[in-house]
Amino acid sequence: MTLLRPLALTAAMTATAAAGGEIEDSLQTSVDAGDLPGLHGVLVQRQNEILAEIYFAGEDERWGSPLGSRRFGPGELHDLRSVSKSIVSLLYGIALAQGLVPPPSAPLLAQFPEHADLATPEREAITVEDALTMQLGLQWDESLPYSDPRNSEIAMERSGDRIRYVLSRPLVTAPGEHWVYSGGATTLLAELITRGSGMALDDFARENLFAPLGIERMDWANGLDGRPAAASGLRLTARGLARIGEMIANGGRSGGKQIVPAGWLEQSLTPHADTGDLRYGYQWWLAPEGNPPVWAAGFGNGGQRLTISQMTGTVVVIQAGNYNQPDAWQMPVAVLTKHILPNLPRK
Repeated sequence: MTLLRPLALTAAMTATAAAGGEIEDSLQTSVDAGDLPGLHGVLVQRQNEILAEIYFAGEDERWGSPLGSRRFGPGELHDLRSVSKSIVSLLYGIALAQGLVPPPSAPLLAQFPEHADLATPEREAITVEDALTMQLGLQWDESLPYSDPRNSEIAMERSGDRIRYVLSRPLVTAPGEHWVYSGGATTLLAELITRGSGMALDDFARENLFAPLGIERMDWANGLDGRPAAASGLRLTARGLARIGEMIANGGRSGGKQIVPAGWLEQSLTPHADTGDLRYGYQWWLAPEGNPPVWAAGFGNGGQRLTISQMTGTVVVIQAGNYNQPDAWQMPVAVLTKHILPNLPRK
């Protein structure tokens, strides 16, 4: 029996390594054939073990500013774009546990007394949870390209006062009833963290999330007002983002410490809204099936992905450079369905 255990463990490790090699070979073949344009990197991890990791070269940006052609690798920072929103949700849960921010049930407008002139009975009914679930009921349109000044997030950035811009949008539906994708919602949540903690968002993130996870390299691009762009400005390495995914897969724990409250994660990854094809939690995209959902993910412009399987604990990070392309979602879906899932070893 003492011999069989090491042999079984060795066989499992060999199978895992082989599967990782198959994933990497499959991706490399498709990239060489031009079938995965814009793919920059893929990392697959489970239980702190990297199963597959491969990087490529391509044109890149930092929050819309061209960086030229780059050769990516484990130590290279990459835009997360709207995966940043999901990270803000984690930060809100941490801040809530520290008593720094109001609970989800709290009225939202009341947290910004300088904008009390905007108060109406309907607007005063909006809660913090409505921001977390993107069901503010306020007019917002991010369907236009982010190069278009009519895009609501771009208009917010150019407004000179992000908070007032979001809160002053016309109310078009009852709060809490209709999901509309909104970087403005994330901006409000980040402002609550900043005000409650007395720290810039990136500093709060560094101290309370990144440092405890051993993530040393990060960058959070500032908006036009010189403050971190909460909805889309975060940059991490693939391995850094995978550490966050691993922590989520472990119920908010890492290194024997509870980094994000388990109860907050449970709330965050519970469906609160229907987006049409998918479900939505607290700034997290959720699978259309399963209770709890079989997977949770952060999605970002250009094909960025952080996906966590709630069944196996597998974490997948995808980096890509197809920014502002309406069909950019197709490539990460192909990476998952054609290259990773068919070759993924069973738990």
